[in-house]
Amino acid sequence: DVLNSGVALAVNNLVKEKNVIMINTGAASSDLTNAQCSPNTIHWVYDTYMLANSTGQALVKAGGDTWYFLTADYAFGHALERDTTAVVVKSGGKVIGTVRHPLNTADFSSFLLQGQASKAKIIGMANAGGDTTNTIKQASEFGIVAGGQKLAGLLLFITDVHSLGLKVAQGLSFTETFYWDLNDGTRAFSKRFSERTKSKAMPSMVQAGVYSGLIHYFKTLDAMGGNPRDGAKVVAKMKEAPTDDPLFGKGSIRADGRKIHPAYLFEVKKPSESKGPWDYYKLIGTTPADQAFRPLSESACALVKK
Repeated sequence: DVLNSGVALAVNNLVKEKNVIMINTGAASSDLTNAQCSPNTIHWVYDTYMLANSTGQALVKAGGDTWYFLTADYAFGHALERDTTAVVVKSGGKVIGTVRHPLNTADFSSFLLQGQASKAKIIGMANAGGDTTNTIKQASEFGIVAGGQKLAGLLLFITDVHSLGLKVAQGLSFTETFYWDLNDGTRAFSKRFSERTKSKAMPSMVQAGVYSGLIHYFKTLDAMGGNPRDGAKVVAKMKEAPTDDPLFGKGSIRADGRKIHPAYLFEVKKPSESKGPWDYYKLIGTTPADQAFRPLSESACALVKK
């Protein structure tokens, strides 16, 4: 799991030293499978490159060619800003400013006013969790979207949308690799998940990723006849076998440790479009698995043969 990129990069070194395994689902830094890749780490679900590639490219193509970043000041935020900037520029847009805020900031007024004053078409939120929801709520109070600028949620979870409510979150564009209502397989799993939670919540992509990663891990141990207590050996075996489960479909794990599957660009529905609890997303577009993540030809991972 490991929900913080700074922590995950430290744990990444530790699992290699101890020859155990990290199946990361929560941290986003693409460095985990790029410059700091490890034979003991697999990165499931999403990363900053994929989020930037899907959301950034789509918004620039739709006319959002000037960006201002509101960035969480730690490893995750820096990586997401870096990767999104590269995509925006490559797609023909430009970044006209950046402001960085501490993790778990309560008051975003000064940061949002700087973004508003920039006149950028897109204010990219390179943050997550409570920072993202606070940004969106306070941006609504300042009338930023009503004034013609668009917020880009570079990392948003269904739990964030649920917390905000459709009245505030409607129209947000963002990328995820799992949604409970994508198909029969995701709906069946999510129904079982919801029935086991007190809140009757639907799973986020991170929760789905934990399940998916462990299913493949257990299948690998069965194929190996038990746990050989050799993390790198188990990870190598996990990379050999194709992945397949009802949550993410068919996929694979590359030499750099990156788990490959499609990415989905969503937009939050208007309240009038929602048919019931947790019916929050409209599917706008799909990026195929082989195009969603950083190409191996651009990789700085030492495990990748050039």
